[in-house]
Amino acid sequence: MRQTTMKFDNIEKKWYVIDATGIVLGRLASEVAKKLRGKDKAIFTPYIDCGDFVIIINADKIKLTGKKLQDKKYYNHSQYPGGLRVRKAQDMLNKNAAEVIEIAIKGMLPSTTLGRKQLTHLHVYNSDQHQHQAQNPEVWVLDQKKE
Repeated sequence: MRQTTMKFDNIEKKWYVIDATGIVLGRLASEVAKKLRGKDKAIFTPYIDCGDFVIIINADKIKLTGKKLQDKKYYNHSQYPGGLRVRKAQDMLNKNAAEVIEIAIKGMLPSTTLGRKQLTHLHVYNSDQHQHQAQNPEVWVLDQKKE
């Protein structure tokens, strides 16, 4: 059998917009990570950026299941002694919900230069307004499973 590899010139990238109102964080992050990597395309090549651009609006209306609002914690360290910063999910959602979504999606992309480049194709906004009308993004509706 013959296998053809994709060239970067032949890749067609699209723009998608997702309304995150009422969608569970993990389900949203996994679907967006697949779209950013291009794994939903038949031409997927692991070492080429063949993913699409994704715009997420209404990030502040995201949903977390169970007791994650009170129990989930995000850790950052400044690499200085005593520089550990611990934030709860509830505090982060109140302050900047877009950061919560970006962290979740970043964890699902590869930790390489290609993964960092694919993360730049993600745009998250807390309101329903975005600056990418010129790209004519398609509306992408995620299937929501009942819990």
